[in-house]
Amino acid sequence: MKILVTGGAGFIGSHLVDTYIRDGHEVVVVDHLGSGQRENLNDQAVFYETDILSEEFERVVEKERPDVINHHAAQKSVPDSVQNPRYDANINILGLLSILEESVKYGVKKVIYASTGALAGDRIPAREDHEPQLLSPYAISKYTGEKYLRFYFLHYGLKFVALRYANVYGTRQVADGECGVIPIFFNNYLAHRPSVLMADPDQPEGTTRDYVHVRDVAVANRLALEHGENEILYISSGTEIHIAEVYQLMKEVLGHDLPLIRKGPRAGDLKRCCLDNTRAKQVLGWKPRISLREGMEELRTHFMHV
Repeated sequence: MKILVTGGAGFIGSHLVDTYIRDGHEVVVVDHLGSGQRENLNDQAVFYETDILSEEFERVVEKERPDVINHHAAQKSVPDSVQNPRYDANINILGLLSILEESVKYGVKKVIYASTGALAGDRIPAREDHEPQLLSPYAISKYTGEKYLRFYFLHYGLKFVALRYANVYGTRQVADGECGVIPIFFNNYLAHRPSVLMADPDQPEGTTRDYVHVRDVAVANRLALEHGENEILYISSGTEIHIAEVYQLMKEVLGHDLPLIRKGPRAGDLKRCCLDNTRAKQVLGWKPRISLREGMEELRTHFMHV
């Protein structure tokens, strides 16, 4: 099978590329390297350094004729979406429309779409049949993407699976925002700096999140090639944990005692998040296998050798 991965030099995308190549698939990567890293690229993949909104992208799809497009190129920051909704919509909505238009035009059979657990709001645990809570422009743009996927299926027969990720962590993650809190903590430890916890006075341990390891996410994307038709699925650990507890776990793994400084909350952040992954288990035959402690221990080894 030939698979085109947008954002394939990024944190999650590069792990998908590695998994697909190990499975024997032919992989094409499209990434403009705005946030993706050249060193993440698998040298067995065909690489195009271009933007999904560019005219060159159509030429790539026309030339390569992939069976599946796995779409992981995105604006992923909730705070940035709050500050600049137009920029967020341009990438996350118009970028997806570019994917869908070229998919229909050049015979792509299926689109796998990286959606977000930010749609869950504060329902615990959130299920796919719950009404989405659109608390940020980022959540709005990702939900709009799901609606466009449904439209293109109904009107053009283009199959899709939308995977709503919990907070993904693992190697190659950049310490650049709310989803990057774990590498931020690790980087601060290596620099002997205290870390900062954004917290409401009524939630002193910080927000809660659901963390899923990037290799578990890659397995979900592998299974989505063959399973699931026109499905929206939560990909998560199904476990709710406070950010302060994450920090405490990291301290135990690393054996340090640097302080955690508490500051006020950040605009657009969910107070709680925990996602029910039952449907993903039923549809994909998937389940998370890597515990947060195991993932932390792996990161300790990784950071100590960087």
